[in-house]
Amino acid sequence: MASTTRLTPNMQRVTVRGDELREFPWRGYDHWFRLFFRHPHQERFHVPEAGGETWWKPYLAMPDEIRPHCANYTVADFRAEDGEMDIDVVVHRGPDGELAGAVAIWACSTAPGEELALIDQGILYDAPDDASSVLLVADESGLPAVAGILRSLSPDTVGRVFQEVPSDGDCRVLSGPPGVRVEWIPRADERTVPGSAALAALRGHDAVDPGGYAFVVGEQTLATEGRRHLHRAGMPKNRITFSGFWKSELH
Repeated sequence: MASTTRLTPNMQRVTVRGDELREFPWRGYDHWFRLFFRHPHQERFHVPEAGGETWWKPYLAMPDEIRPHCANYTVADFRAEDGEMDIDVVVHRGPDGELAGAVAIWACSTAPGEELALIDQGILYDAPDDASSVLLVADESGLPAVAGILRSLSPDTVGRVFQEVPSDGDCRVLSGPPGVRVEWIPRADERTVPGSAALAALRGHDAVDPGGYAFVVGEQTLATEGRRHLHRAGMPKNRITFSGFWKSELH
């Protein structure tokens, strides 16, 4: 780990560095990976066996006292020449404002030199070549994916983005095609289920393009109900990528 900085009020950016990263086969878009790091009670980091598609078997077989934490994350940015990768982590907080969640605690407290491991998982984004437009819908957990996709799209791409975030301060400028309109949706109430505002915006969108492509990710209900709405509106299922990154306890 090289550094950790607050990017916006509710997003922490961790920059990791290593010679091995120079060979990381970054493909842009929503390229994601499995992230492993030690728990606070563990004296040192134990590298899991990361080879093959059955990595999880030896990982689960590791004793509790040495098994590292595992989480799925998107590459926020990548610099092969420097062997550096940026990881953007949502800063979750509990009822009293304390940091909540293993990754948020790690991202905000980790120090330079801390060891970690990654397993490359490729990309989910799978727009067909004949897609006439793109529609991206996400809560804050999907913001790194949306940002990466926008940056990777062809300059002549047209479409719409509904991006929900916890607060006005989390809105920022994203690089992307001029024909893709980004609509930021800050939550008005912290008690609102994350993803519900983005889902409401999607349901109110009356210009669903059956020949386009949709990418809907974030809280589980946003992903599943978003896909259901788009299909009912005329978009074929094979033109919709959806993924529930997490499940809120506020339902």
